[in-house]
Amino acid sequence: MCYFTQVTRGSFCSDPVGEGAVEHCEKKSLFLITIFCHLSAGSLKVLSNQLWSDCGHSSTRHNAESTTLHVLPCSFRPGQNETVEWFRQGALVYRFNRNGSKETFKAPQLADRVFVSAQQISNGNATLILRRSAPQDRGMYSCHVQTSAGQHTTKVILKVEAPIRGLFLEQSRLSGYEEIKCFVPDVFPAPRVTWATEPPTFEDLRPVTRKHAKENGLFSVDSRLTKLKGRPDLIYICKMTTSYSRSTWTASLREREIAGTEGRDLTILCAAPTYLKNPSLYWTFSRGDNSTLILSYNSQSDRQVSAPSWDGHLELDIYKAKFGDGSLRLMDPRRSEHSGSYACEFSEKFSRHVERSQVTISIRDSHGQRSVEQKPSYWWILGVVAAGLVLVLAGLLAFLKLKGETAN
Repeated sequence: MCYFTQVTRGSFCSDPVGEGAVEHCEKKSLFLITIFCHLSAGSLKVLSNQLWSDCGHSSTRHNAESTTLHVLPCSFRPGQNETVEWFRQGALVYRFNRNGSKETFKAPQLADRVFVSAQQISNGNATLILRRSAPQDRGMYSCHVQTSAGQHTTKVILKVEAPIRGLFLEQSRLSGYEEIKCFVPDVFPAPRVTWATEPPTFEDLRPVTRKHAKENGLFSVDSRLTKLKGRPDLIYICKMTTSYSRSTWTASLREREIAGTEGRDLTILCAAPTYLKNPSLYWTFSRGDNSTLILSYNSQSDRQVSAPSWDGHLELDIYKAKFGDGSLRLMDPRRSEHSGSYACEFSEKFSRHVERSQVTISIRDSHGQRSVEQKPSYWWILGVVAAGLVLVLAGLLAFLKLKGETAN
């Protein structure tokens, strides 16, 4: 998608400058444009263009969109015998001479991706079309036009960004400690990563962050943090910010284990961190590779939707949910149906918090006591071996006693 804002000041000065004309008004206009490009499936976003010239003033504002082509504008007063040249960082990219044989492309990395309409040049439009932009395309572009009416120069500063589309946060258990990984793929420029906890802790967080540059110029960023021991209820918060973006992406995670008894209501806790202001809430249930959305709540519309198969088993306090308490009441749970992983997700633009609870539902014995599923026992083998050893020892003692009596 391509947006740009254009402000033009001054007019194109004809040649020669006659008597009475403003002395500083030369026969050219100078324009400076700043373009901001977002890369997403071959698209970019032009955020702002600013143009300056030497004479008079007028202003226009223009928005344009493109999904596969990227527009670097260059407009001038039409004339005869046009010569158009486009440069990138001083290197010639495109040249058109009305009196020449044909247009010429120079820069190898752009030769098959740039286009200027020779027909539109006659109408005063030397806009350059850039296809399939990449981080290597960023820099200063200059459009130089010379006609029978005078000279014109437009300078375009092209900034390319592959924006963050979302953070991925996951926890892994290694030998002796637990680790949280914060990951984002295919971004440019490489973002800055920071970690925090809620509630805050005075202990030193020591994340290890790696930024891997791919052949296409994009980055994959992987930041890992070892969880603090003895603080199981901490929320770990990962933040990423790029130099071109005003927005900070935030993701956080907390995990816990919960035990319940079949037939007895159970509350699965979930609370939104303070950095979330008005999030939506989603509850999912997973067992193995299957994951199901069982309940959702929209804080804007105050609407709750639950899966029909879970009717009668779920209860959410909507009043508390408005203030960030998304705890879920699991009613009349069954071990075979409701044991598994429950994920509570609070989300809003650029932010996402997840709490995962591994819930184990136990059955009740005939006395109403909670019991867990019995595992096979191998103690009887040890009992048989011990009894055999006792018999052998008793036999040996009897034999020795009998042998002693015979000798006497």
